[in-house]
Amino acid sequence: MTIIELREKRNKAWEAAKAFAETHTTDKGTLTAEDTAAYERMEQEIQDLSREIQRRERQEAMDAELAKPVSVPITGKPMSGRQEDAPKTGRASEAYKNAMLTAMRTNFRQISNVLSEGVDANGGYLVPEEYDRRLIDVLTEENVMRSLGTNITTSGEHKINIAATKPAAAWIEEGGALTFGDATFDQIILDAHKLHVAIKVTEELLYDNAFGLENYIIQQFGKALANAEEDAFINGTGKGQPLGILAATGGAQVGVTTASANKVTADEIINLVYSLKRPYRKNAVFLANDVCVAELRKLKDNNGQYLWQPSLQAGETDRVLGYKVYTSPFFPIPAAGKAAVAFGDFSYYNIGDRGTRSFAELKELFAGNGMVGFVAKERVDGKLVLPEAVKLLTMKSGS
Repeated sequence: MTIIELREKRNKAWEAAKAFAETHTTDKGTLTAEDTAAYERMEQEIQDLSREIQRRERQEAMDAELAKPVSVPITGKPMSGRQEDAPKTGRASEAYKNAMLTAMRTNFRQISNVLSEGVDANGGYLVPEEYDRRLIDVLTEENVMRSLGTNITTSGEHKINIAATKPAAAWIEEGGALTFGDATFDQIILDAHKLHVAIKVTEELLYDNAFGLENYIIQQFGKALANAEEDAFINGTGKGQPLGILAATGGAQVGVTTASANKVTADEIINLVYSLKRPYRKNAVFLANDVCVAELRKLKDNNGQYLWQPSLQAGETDRVLGYKVYTSPFFPIPAAGKAAVAFGDFSYYNIGDRGTRSFAELKELFAGNGMVGFVAKERVDGKLVLPEAVKLLTMKSGS
């Protein structure tokens, strides 16, 4: 079954679920326990189809990336003398990439002098430039906060100036004295917190030339780093890690608090949207856990229309009230006193990457059992530079 067929099937299932809910609603405006169970099974099928569609789209994207040619015939670029035709140097060169692969496949017993061009301060070898870009690609695909936030590459402490208060205009009479207001400025500093991931692979995999070693390493490192990053970008404390959007100080502002400790209403979602200042609503999106999104699917406005608008286009996310909906497993599950939904312009969450990523061999650590260890590391920070750009819907405390 193709992705288009899966989308058509999901849309039909969604229409069937809506029709079922409308025709089985009791006089009290609710479903019976039996009908609720039937509706939840229909909803589960829709969620399963959505996950399968997303998996197929990621697979197609990966297939397209891996199918790209790794070289271009020399006849494709006859001697033009242009700058882009010049051979790559440093970590971008073929010699550096081949030397890195040789070193990894020989358990770092064959080290070429060319690798000296990419040694970091702690003795690890820097990722070749092509690999480093592909690792960034993995992080962007797997990490919802990287796709929504603003990514900055820094070489040192990065300072962001914020206009805390702006000058206000005032009417004066002709010949009257001028009044001067004070415009104040704040400064957000992106630091660098170290994140690392280590894996073990067998010597047989390293020595097997038919095995795509570099792709395997990049994918595993990328997914592990992305998961740790996304968790910190949402829930981070700012101590030894980025400051997340849910931080009590420096995080997003509370826009709406629900009337119930365990239920979100359609009116509260509408109020959340309009608690955000109009300029930020232009690029605003919703972010929540899948558990909360399942509840959002059931909400109707006062006219009986569902707030949820499933996407009919490949690669396009579903919407609520016309705004895109993103999910993260690291966003909290709705609970009393906790945030349930974030809504805002997440481009004001700035992610600072300090330098480049690198990896190194863990020498002799697993030699006894025929394994070889590798460790990847990066330095990154993240902060919401304008807390008012993202609003939270929080659940009422207590019962």
